[in-house]
Amino acid sequence: MTSTDLHTFLRTRRSIRRFKTDLIPDSVIEEILTTATFAPSAHHRQPWRFAVVTDLSVKTKLANAMAEKFQHELETDHLSPDEISKRVTRSKDRIHSAPVVIILSVDMTDMDKYPDRHRKKAEYIMATQSAANAGMQLLLAAHAEGLGSVWVCSPLFAQEIVQAALELPKTWEPQAMYFLGYPTEIPQVRVRKSIKEIVKRLNV
Repeated sequence: MTSTDLHTFLRTRRSIRRFKTDLIPDSVIEEILTTATFAPSAHHRQPWRFAVVTDLSVKTKLANAMAEKFQHELETDHLSPDEISKRVTRSKDRIHSAPVVIILSVDMTDMDKYPDRHRKKAEYIMATQSAANAGMQLLLAAHAEGLGSVWVCSPLFAQEIVQAALELPKTWEPQAMYFLGYPTEIPQVRVRKSIKEIVKRLNV
């Protein structure tokens, strides 16, 4: 594989939201997760944790628990009943329709402990950035297997609910959710901001 091939591979990853019903072999899921663990992490503490959900009953339990809180929040926002029903149904359907749902959590157990607020905050941010690195690696590993995937952050709004629904350890703090499956279609690339717009070059 040339560098051009590799750049092409990296740039052809897409956020996929519609999947075929085909099951993903456990060996493929394990391969993806193993590759995800090769991401860099602060102090090499590897604070990422993965909960893999493939069973429909567990998906339903998770979807219903998250939907209840989501509906309450939408009602607080004073959305119309029709709009609330539409959004809640879509949220539940996304969990049900994905062959594999992976919850990415952060575990602070092995991170450094500090007495002051400033360094505690920095250490927590380092841990969440480390988990995000693993999440990106997971998406690319799924792409390498010919799978579609998408990253969503809805667990951030319902961390305790996700913990309870999946019976996760209390030290596992849900950060993100990934849907994986064989894609029904590959969307076109979306416009990116230009390099000139987002980069500042500092020349000596």
